[in-house]
Amino acid sequence: MHHRHLDHRPAARPQSTLRSPLGELDRAFLVLARGVEPLTFPAYLVCDEPDRAAWPVDRVRTQLAHPATRSELREQTWGEVVRRARELGEPWGVVAVAMTVPVLRRMLARLGRPTHLERAEVEQEALAAVATALRTVDPRAERLDRELFSAADRAVHRLVYASRRTAARETVHEAGLEHLPAVSHGDRGEPVDELTVLARAVQANVVNVTEARLIARTRLDGEPMHRLAEERGVSVRQLYRHRSAAEQHLAAHLRRQMKEQ
Repeated sequence: MHHRHLDHRPAARPQSTLRSPLGELDRAFLVLARGVEPLTFPAYLVCDEPDRAAWPVDRVRTQLAHPATRSELREQTWGEVVRRARELGEPWGVVAVAMTVPVLRRMLARLGRPTHLERAEVEQEALAAVATALRTVDPRAERLDRELFSAADRAVHRLVYASRRTAARETVHEAGLEHLPAVSHGDRGEPVDELTVLARAVQANVVNVTEARLIARTRLDGEPMHRLAEERGVSVRQLYRHRSAAEQHLAAHLRRQMKEQ
């Protein structure tokens, strides 16, 4: 196997080439909320004792996110937000999606995003899922907000999974293993993912758990080698040698399996 001293990441993608879709939406939302004629919303829907009849929409959003806000108030507020987005159109469509931004920020901060996947792509996927859910969700359903956030969560996890699968296929090609049936198919011909291949190699004592994790984290998840080197207290050069040796053992094992089939 030819050894390459390169991390498994697309070579020519700058990390900050795209603006944040969440940030762009938030700026548009704040223009609506803080303009000469701020867009307002009935305050009684989100607050038991409001200080005025109508609040700017950014204040409504802040109140929605406050832990002291009762669930009943949240439900009736979201119901009205969804109703306005559907029946009145813009700018309430923008407002409805923008109401989810604070929670989406927290959600995406906890997401295990591969390094080769742009944050802007993930944000855009989440916002698109919310916008779609706003058109299809039952406005009378309980916890409308959970429906919207669940749609976003499912969408971003699908995107992350697809991105990892793409990176894994590129890794298999780079390692010269793409023609080995043990990598692509199981005993019955069904697809087998690369993590399963590694797990089976560990069970067969071809590689150990540490070597399998090294391959998975750097090849499949796209983590940089220097990060793992720091964790393990070894040089980057040593870690490359360890990975190369493990991949050579894995390749030889898979070729033997191919001959036996």
